[in-house]
Amino acid sequence: MKHGKDIAEYCIQIGQDLGCNYVEARYVKDLTRGLAFRNGEPVSGGFSPTEGIGVRVLVDGNMGFATFDRLERNLAKESITTAYRMAKNAKRKVPIDLGEPVVNRAKWKMAAKQPLNDVDIDTMMEFTSELNKQMTGLASYVVMFNPRVIDKYIVTNEGAQIEGQQSYILLFSVLTAQAQGGSEQKFMDLTLAGGWERIKESNLIENVKMEVENLKRAAEKAKKIDELMSQPVDMIVGPEVAGIIAHENVGHPSEGDRIMGREGAQAGESFWRDLKLGESRVGSEEVNVSENPTIEKTSGYYLYDDEGVKSRKRELIKNGIINEPLLNREFGTRFGKGSNAAARASAYNREPIIRMANTYFEPGNYSFEELVEDVKLGVFMRSFQEWNIDDRRYQSKYTGSEAYLIKNGEVTTTMVKRPVMETTSVGLLSAVDAVSKNLTFDFPGTCGKSDPSQGVPVYAGGGEIRFREIRLGGVG
Repeated sequence: MKHGKDIAEYCIQIGQDLGCNYVEARYVKDLTRGLAFRNGEPVSGGFSPTEGIGVRVLVDGNMGFATFDRLERNLAKESITTAYRMAKNAKRKVPIDLGEPVVNRAKWKMAAKQPLNDVDIDTMMEFTSELNKQMTGLASYVVMFNPRVIDKYIVTNEGAQIEGQQSYILLFSVLTAQAQGGSEQKFMDLTLAGGWERIKESNLIENVKMEVENLKRAAEKAKKIDELMSQPVDMIVGPEVAGIIAHENVGHPSEGDRIMGREGAQAGESFWRDLKLGESRVGSEEVNVSENPTIEKTSGYYLYDDEGVKSRKRELIKNGIINEPLLNREFGTRFGKGSNAAARASAYNREPIIRMANTYFEPGNYSFEELVEDVKLGVFMRSFQEWNIDDRRYQSKYTGSEAYLIKNGEVTTTMVKRPVMETTSVGLLSAVDAVSKNLTFDFPGTCGKSDPSQGVPVYAGGGEIRFREIRLGGVG
């Protein structure tokens, strides 16, 4: 780490000598190990260390970016010079303004009682063997297991010096259950943030076993119900579905670069573009959606972003009205609000851009039982199988995986086959009339954005949410 920090600080010196207005160097050391299995048989394993520095410079309102992966002074000088020339030759119509200088100095890390780098291969194999046992009865499955530790050092000519460490147990699985009536498939992201102890703390093995059993039951017992297609019905969703809605229908459209069109040719735009912050209503009074990187033991946890800005909670929607977009330093200035610490990069060779962290529906005032007892006919969608949403994050579709018929105020044992909620973001959020007191982060994920693509760990969640008068598809 020390040599990487020294080279990063040397980059600042070179950038200042060249006359750059702003110089930033971000050193990242990423150690990832991996095991992959198909139907219980190992198919690959490996050890993937990466190390490098990304540099950004600002010259007369123009940004330049360059990276190098051999920590040598001559390469540092060459990269800074390349970034400087890139910026010098650019002719932006609207100069970049990063706002007030950021001078934070801090060290932070994810808590880890059992550091992942101390876990040996035998322990990893023992765990994955136990995990594979939970897949009994599936038609097929794939498991990818990747403990990952990231050390990072950010330094700027403004005086910022941030040293951080993140550790994740990345765990992905694709499950297929087969029965006489057809098959059901589910992708599961089971990522955990922190040390090896998180596997026991999260009851991971037990939760996987439960999800496998639920998927098999959906394949065997779920059925189409014509009654649900003939009229609008009420829908209650669980924390997993609430999380994906918070992420897709609220989090992405709140990104400042999307709103202003910067991401238009890469990852889409935002329907917030035509709305007014603090005035435009997109949901009912019951809808409150927040973003908070400071929640420990979540994949989206960080105390300082990749521009050195101290993280804090962001209130995206308050009582159904759009309130605060996600902003980095550049777009914080353009919005006249300043950064709210949303700049993240997936690796040393990717630029920091506006990203989500932990996105969720704030708790409401109801118990789950109270949500159900007022429903005459509806569906409880506990988990989802697939989702789809357009580039403006407006037209959306969610297909249920484990779902149950609700009748006369009770969740029945009748499983509903692939119910579909398909409506606009405003239509969906406006249909919310009640949210439970529960707050569960039940949907870890890897969020993709930009070109070249950047995948960063995030979490999403909420409680149970009740939607009124929804017309369902896929169940008739």
